[in-house]
Amino acid sequence: MNIILLKRKKGSSGLVTLNKKKMATVLLAVFFVLPATFLFTGYKLGVHYMQANPDDLMVAMESEMDVQRLKIDEVTKNAEENMNALALRLGKLQAHVIRLDALGSRLTTMAKLDNGEFDFNQSPAQGGPIAASELSAEMKVPDFMTSLKNLSLQLDDRNQQLSVLETMMMNRNLQAEVMPAGRPITRGWLSSYFGIRTDPFNGRRVHHSGVDFAGKMGSDVVAVGAGVVTYSGKRSGYGNLVEINHGNGYSTRYGHSSELLVKVGETLKKGHIIAKMGTSGRSTGPHVHFEVLFNGRAVNPKKYIHASR
Repeated sequence: MNIILLKRKKGSSGLVTLNKKKMATVLLAVFFVLPATFLFTGYKLGVHYMQANPDDLMVAMESEMDVQRLKIDEVTKNAEENMNALALRLGKLQAHVIRLDALGSRLTTMAKLDNGEFDFNQSPAQGGPIAASELSAEMKVPDFMTSLKNLSLQLDDRNQQLSVLETMMMNRNLQAEVMPAGRPITRGWLSSYFGIRTDPFNGRRVHHSGVDFAGKMGSDVVAVGAGVVTYSGKRSGYGNLVEINHGNGYSTRYGHSSELLVKVGETLKKGHIIAKMGTSGRSTGPHVHFEVLFNGRAVNPKKYIHASR
């Protein structure tokens, strides 16, 4: 196949004939040589641009690295804050547990419970089978945080309840400690009751404001409740007398002692030895005249004597 091209110049004309070989050369130049030339030129220009502007490339890389560093720092900070918050919460829970253990041990002692039954130094016994479907179950972070929060609320609630219980038990024990109860002697017997009786000196019917406990000369006389000594000395009819104020309107008297062992203002516990049995004052033999007064008025000591049984 021949292709004929006509060309025209000023003052001349001509004819160009293209055969297959020339046609292939033209196509090769159009479709391969020219694109290759453009690619090569673009590559050279790119290399030249990079070589001519290295600072711009470094600035771009450093900027991207700074962005990545900021993201990493932010993630690290969030993780540290979450860990610190979790550690703080864990520390508070541990403090709650320690306080509850101490409170439980004190309540066990106050209530006189068996240490083997309520031993707060050991973990409570637990057990039971586990389902096969639960072996692979894992607790997720949200579930863990929810459980931690619920546990914290439960511990706060139990701590408050146990504190109230401790206060009640302390008040009860304190009340039991100061309330007159029991016998004012360690050895002896009841020799005279409260109320109307025949006076041992003149035979008349008179009111006896207390009860008498007879015993061995010099035996111990003890306080029937905690309190403060308000009188210790001789008094007409009582001989050597000790008077103790127990609070809440209660006071007790111990008369006819041979020896007084406490002084005014002294603080006593229940069972404290305050005197030695004797027969001082208006007495027919070694004994203790014991009175219980409520708001300054003598009452029958019988129920207080039997209260500790």
